[in-house]
Amino acid sequence: MKKRSPLVEVRRSGIEGRGVFARRRIAKGRRIIEYTGKHITDAEGDAIYDDDAEVLKRTYLFMVGRNELIDAAQGGNEARFINHSCDPNCEAVQDGTRIYIEAIRNIQPGVELTYDYQLIRDGRPRADWKVRYACHCGTAKCRGMLLKLPRKSPRRTKTRRTA
Repeated sequence: MKKRSPLVEVRRSGIEGRGVFARRRIAKGRRIIEYTGKHITDAEGDAIYDDDAEVLKRTYLFMVGRNELIDAAQGGNEARFINHSCDPNCEAVQDGTRIYIEAIRNIQPGVELTYDYQLIRDGRPRADWKVRYACHCGTAKCRGMLLKLPRKSPRRTKTRRTA
């Protein structure tokens, strides 16, 4: 039997499916839980999960190296149920080939833990991505998608010289 974290519990989420909630107060900067699972190659991840399939399966992959992923669907813990938010209270921190979820602000008991997934897709953006990767966080800062949006370069304005 897997050891459960005394800091968090999994239950139904208002964001999406199941979520992870604080069982007690968590201080800013606290390392809450490790994101665990089977370490697989990028090619193995592509073979198991098809991002372009008609029905997008839930994936619990975390990239930890150029060709290494953690697949939390295989041997993962409750960290895989932490939902995305565009205004999160946690962040994922990499330590070698391990990922930890840490609080970026104080979290009160009963509050859902979230972090920004910042998903990356190769290739040119497609129209169906807005639906396929729709965000349901509902925050004022919601960008509408789980994908990390490319940084926009500052728009240059032409200056007209008057004599």
